[in-house]
Amino acid sequence: MKLVIISGRSGSGKSAALHALEDQGYYCIDNLPAAMLSQLPEQLSVGSNEPPKVAVSIDVRNVPGALEQFPKFLKKLKDQGIDCEVLFLDADSDCLMKRYSSTRRKHPLSNKNVSLSEAIELENRLLAPVASEASIRIDTSPMSVHDVHEQVKSRVVGSSTKSMTLMIQSFGFKNGVPIDADFVFDVRCLPNPYWDESIRKFTGLEKPVQKFLGSEPFVKEMLEDLKQFVDKWLPRFESGQRSYMTIAIGCTGGQHRSVYISDQLGVWFSQRFDRVQVRHRELSK
Repeated sequence: MKLVIISGRSGSGKSAALHALEDQGYYCIDNLPAAMLSQLPEQLSVGSNEPPKVAVSIDVRNVPGALEQFPKFLKKLKDQGIDCEVLFLDADSDCLMKRYSSTRRKHPLSNKNVSLSEAIELENRLLAPVASEASIRIDTSPMSVHDVHEQVKSRVVGSSTKSMTLMIQSFGFKNGVPIDADFVFDVRCLPNPYWDESIRKFTGLEKPVQKFLGSEPFVKEMLEDLKQFVDKWLPRFESGQRSYMTIAIGCTGGQHRSVYISDQLGVWFSQRFDRVQVRHRELSK
């Protein structure tokens, strides 16, 4: 049995993730008490053949202390020979605040004594034992529901193949570091096309900026160093049963240098690995 455990802070997209897997043929269970995880295989096999693919959602609405024992529950499942994967969704706190404000829904931890912002931070602490076991993390801050669907299908359904998926993502430090990044590289030391008014309006995907950065020796040197580092260590992670890895490349605004470097790395690694994706966080907004 393949078991995907979905968790994350309220408002991060857990329901969308569960629906995405349901569309892919998974037997889905919403808001399962964490203590029942180890009983799941036995319960599903009663009276019939157990489903080959199961997805369960676990959130902060659990009995006191249950989430702290999540690593123990997960180990028990794995000891039973269950193929488990933990998908943890999250978004930055400001984004979660905006989502709750727009939908006017009540946060499960908020009450007359606990404000929304306090509830969001409390939930972060309570879910820490689950987050620490995550094999896949997705930052949904810049994503629509459709984007969440696509990312879940790509990372979870696609991870059933033996080849690890490499995501290369550009971002701007002024908007925060992606929370789902495994490696973060800072390219703000490189020459900045922003200060050339003739090419400022273009992005790292367009020829004027590409020509500017492609002619800079430091840019070429940075690219070669990043290629060598990832090329050396990625197979080590792949042999450790990692199904997905995100490499984040950041500059100040996420428009020029990080976009160019990410795009160049994507082209190069696509020739060496089967599953390579490139995403530009700031350009997609």
